Amino acid sequence: MKKTIYTIAITMFLLNFTNAQEVNIESEENVMEEDTSKKQLSITGSIDVYFRKNIDADFSEAPASAFANLPGFSLGMANVIISQEQTNYGFTADLVFGPRGEDATFLSSFLRPEGSSNIINQLYTYWNVNDKLTLTLGNFNTFLGYEVISPTDNFNYSTSYMFSYGPFSHTGFKADFVLPNGFSLMAGVFNPTDATEYNPLNEFATGLQLGYENGGLGIWLNGLFSEDFSQLDVTANYEVNNKLYIGLNATHATDSFYGVAGYLQYATADNLKFGVRLERFTDTGLGIFSGGDLDNEESALDITFSVNYVIGNLTIVPEYRMDIFNTNVIQSESGLKDSISSFVLAAIYDF
Repeated sequence: MKKTIYTIAITMFLLNFTNAQEVNIESEENVMEEDTSKKQLSITGSIDVYFRKNIDADFSEAPASAFANLPGFSLGMANVIISQEQTNYGFTADLVFGPRGEDATFLSSFLRPEGSSNIINQLYTYWNVNDKLTLTLGNFNTFLGYEVISPTDNFNYSTSYMFSYGPFSHTGFKADFVLPNGFSLMAGVFNPTDATEYNPLNEFATGLQLGYENGGLGIWLNGLFSEDFSQLDVTANYEVNNKLYIGLNATHATDSFYGVAGYLQYATADNLKFGVRLERFTDTGLGIFSGGDLDNEESALDITFSVNYVIGNLTIVPEYRMDIFNTNVIQSESGLKDSISSFVLAAIYDF
């Protein structure tokens, strides 16, 4: 009788223990499912360095375009992007350090010389309301133009004049809509251009973008409008096949500049591409090339040949650039001349 009682007791204990273990396992699985639903922080970015030398001009001369224009062995920037994306919302904090980053956020230190952060390239949060609408608030890089601040997203290491004198970033609110048949629409209201940390003028600009993508073709019509300024811009690209790529950018900014640029890239191997940028740029009110003379229309022809050789996360970019101007603005051993040729060897590492 006692043996029977002991046997029943042991059996009940084992059953209770087994059930408790199953409950614990289920609880652990539920916790794991909850943890995986909370996405981890993502840290990405890049660094870039380069060597630049003029071929037919004084050592310190350079094209009047943004970035990649320092002489000798030079630094680009360190770019660290911290982001997190949940099911339908997230944020991005994009930090830049170094000469390229300082040039990209130039207006921050100008507006707040007493202590600007001057390292924030982008800082925004967004909400995917549904699969057709995304709302974004904060500071984000411009939607105008073909080229961008980060060298990892440009084929040519040096930048075009249209990019250099257009907006770099906007701070404000925008709504992105996914429309039927490959169309998209963005509408936003922003601080004055490149006033990223706050609004110094109590003035605002309106931004609009209409896009269309179908297969390898993409076309974007862009506009930036304020009380006394407007810029209209069109960007297009077409992937002819897995080897040949064509890009186009045309822009017009009232009382400032206009221009057009074509981009052609060809891949001879998976890790080797050759490309050329051909840009015609006209200054109608900035005095870029003459050092501030606003009375005369000035123009430049930019011809840039670049090679991208990829080794894992590292991209090596040898580049030859020639700029031809409609007036003598470049100092050389023989005096002022109307052109400058330069060589750049850049290294870009993304992570």
